[in-house]
This record gives sequence, structure tokens and C-alpha cells, in this order.
Amino acid sequence: MSVAILVALITFLGCSVTAQGHQINLTNARLVVLPDRTVDVEIAMKGSDTDRAAGTKVFDDATGLVRPTALAEASAPIAAYIERHVAVLGEDGARCRPGAPEIAPDGDGVAVRMPWFCAAIADPLRYRSTVLTDVSPDARQVVLIGGPDAAQDLLDASRTETTLTAAAPPRLLQVIGRYLEAGIAHIFLGYDHIAFLAAVVLWARRLWPVVKIVTAFTIAHSITLSLAALDIVRIPSSIIEPAIAASIVYVAAENFLSRDIDKRWRDTFGFGLIHGFGFASALQEFGLPRSALIPALASFNLGVEVGQIAIVSLVVPALLGMDRVLTTSNGRGALPDRSALPVYTISAVIIGLGSYWFLARTVLSAWAQSVGG
Repeated sequence: MSVAILVALITFLGCSVTAQGHQINLTNARLVVLPDRTVDVEIAMKGSDTDRAAGTKVFDDATGLVRPTALAEASAPIAAYIERHVAVLGEDGARCRPGAPEIAPDGDGVAVRMPWFCAAIADPLRYRSTVLTDVSPDARQVVLIGGPDAAQDLLDASRTETTLTAAAPPRLLQVIGRYLEAGIAHIFLGYDHIAFLAAVVLWARRLWPVVKIVTAFTIAHSITLSLAALDIVRIPSSIIEPAIAASIVYVAAENFLSRDIDKRWRDTFGFGLIHGFGFASALQEFGLPRSALIPALASFNLGVEVGQIAIVSLVVPALLGMDRVLTTSNGRGALPDRSALPVYTISAVIIGLGSYWFLARTVLSAWAQSVGG
């Protein structure tokens, strides 16, 4: 079983070669009700999700970015998809009149902005969205209503509407549950973070070094996650994303040079500061409610922690089980030696992935932007 888990880990990492470590099946909607009762709706979707939903080909797997030229050519089907799955309604079900949509690339995503004219529509105004739920029943949409102190709501296949002109802020327990779930989901869908955690514990044979590694990583990413989410420190993703990829290559390559797991918490702390900015970018996409800022931030961070503990709790026991299968114990009660071959094999796979991600986020990304799609 342990060997099977390790084989599955190698297979999983190999299959994630094009993954950029971002959440999928999650869209964002920002809505502002203007004095003339025009509702400004802006929807942000991942490029890969846009292609699945609208049947387009705007997302470049090699670079992880949306190609501007391809997006311009595909604007009509994307606009038609949004018009079919989004509506602003009045109390009696009357539909506001949609305006012409504006579609623009946004890094690895697509932003669709569309005004809805509701001057003759009775209150309360309601927003309805089934974006992505037709292709992924588990898709969700974070809805921010208003300006800086926006109310927040979460829509999914079971709940497709929210009120605009009388939107109540979510309850504290709802906020905690949403952001805890979002943190867990992000770490499990963040293949680069999983690769980093797997690489850093491949030589681990005792509990205490693993505790130090996980604790150091948690403290470090909590610091930068909070600083970035609160907009105190901001570093462009064009710097952070390649740095995360480089950190993966470093810790995986270190497995060939040293088996001293006791001191790896130092590396993990330093790189955790970088990964924290990556977590913050995902949190900013999800949005933070101003009325429950600290609980939301703490819950997201706790969710990330739960996710990484779950990953380490799978990898380390699998490694220990592999030791007992492949090697013999040095003495009664002693831990068996660890074979270098599986550690080197997994490390080599992770180095390959990290190198690919680094090139995709630097050279390939710059090339794609220079040619304009």
C-alpha cells in the first residue's frame, strides 16, 4: 500500500505538468448599483474554465496565460455564454436590459464587464448566475456587492441568486466555513505547493523534524499571507510565481546532496515567506469581506494548514511503509534505512516539474506577451 501511494504521488505530479497552482471552478463577480439604477457587473473567470464553458480556445497551457488575440476572436461566444447564464432581475421577475459586454484578458483569466439597465425595474434587485455550473456542478461564484466595504455572498448550483439592493452581510460562522473550505481547496489544487511539501519531507524518518518543517512553513506563509492580504506588502505575481517554482527545484535538488532533515526547517521558513504571497493571490481572487476581515483571513490560513498537514500525513507514513518493504532494519526497534532510489526518482520528477513551471512563468510567459497571443 505504501509503495502504491508513492507510485500514485509520482503519477499525480507527472500529470500536473501543465498545472499553474491556481484554483479552478471558482469565478468572481463584482457588482455596483449606480445612482441611475445601472448595475455594473464584472465577472472574472479562469481562462481554462472559460474554454470549457464557452467552447473557446483562449487559454495557453504552455504559458498558463490567456492569449489576447485568441480572446479577441472568441469574444462573441464568451459574451453569449455570459448573457445566457447571468441576469439582473427585479422583484416581479422582470429582467433588466443588458448592455454591450467588454471582454479583456487578465493574466491567466478573462474579465467580462457588462452593464444592466434597471431604471424601470422594481426593487429589490436580484443577481442570478449559473456561470460554470452547467459544466461543473461543484462550481462556485464569489459575489462582492458594492465598493470597498462590499457585502459578500457565495453562489453555487444549489443557490443561484442573491439580493443586490438589500444584501445582508454573511453570518460569522458562514464566513469561517467558506474561507476554511477555500484554504483547504487551494492547497489541494495548488500542485506547486504539493510538490514543495513532498520534496522537503522525502528523507524524513522521525516525527520531530517533520513537525519543525510544517511549523516553520506555517509561520512563514502566515506572515506574508497576512501582509499581502491586508495590502501592507505587495509583490507582483510575475516575481512570486517563478520564485515558487525555483523553491521547488531547490528543495528537490537538495535531496541529492544532503539527507539531513533536521535543518530543513530553515529552508522551509525562508521559502514559506515566498509561498505565502502565492496563497495571498488566491485569497485576493476569492475576496475578503471587510466586515469580517480577520476571521476570514484566519480561517483561510487555517484551511491551508489543514490541507498541508493532510498531505504530509499521507506522504510520510507512505515513505516509512516503503522503508519496511524495501529495506531491513538495523536492529530491534530501529527504523530501517531508506533506499535512495525512490527518493531520487521522486526528486527528479519534482525537479522536472519545477523547472517547467519556472520556464513557463518566465521565458514562455514573456514570449507569449511579446507576440500578443
